[in-house]
Amino acid sequence: MLFAAAIDAQQHFSAEDFKNNLGKTGTLCDTVYSLKIFSDTLTLLNMGGIYPNQKYTVAIKGNKITLPWDKLKGKPLCVTGVFEMYKGRPEIEVADPGRINAL
Repeated sequence: MLFAAAIDAQQHFSAEDFKNNLGKTGTLCDTVYSLKIFSDTLTLLNMGGIYPNQKYTVAIKGNKITLPWDKLKGKPLCVTGVFEMYKGRPEIEVADPGRINAL
């Protein structure tokens, strides 16, 4: 339950609010539409739409996070992190498993 409490303690934003909150830490919850595994240390989740029309991307870095990748598509997911722009696109970078909550 500590995990859920940590997610709930963060400020929640909608994908539409992303650009207005750059540099802030918050939690976004949305549906995983597609994903791409580049290596055992980089996986990209496209949230709220299929690439290249996703609302934002979650960049999962490192090998500490293990999720059932093959079962995530179409599932809701909450991610907590710093809102950033990468190549002009909204992105949240995550390396800590405690920052991802599959609903």
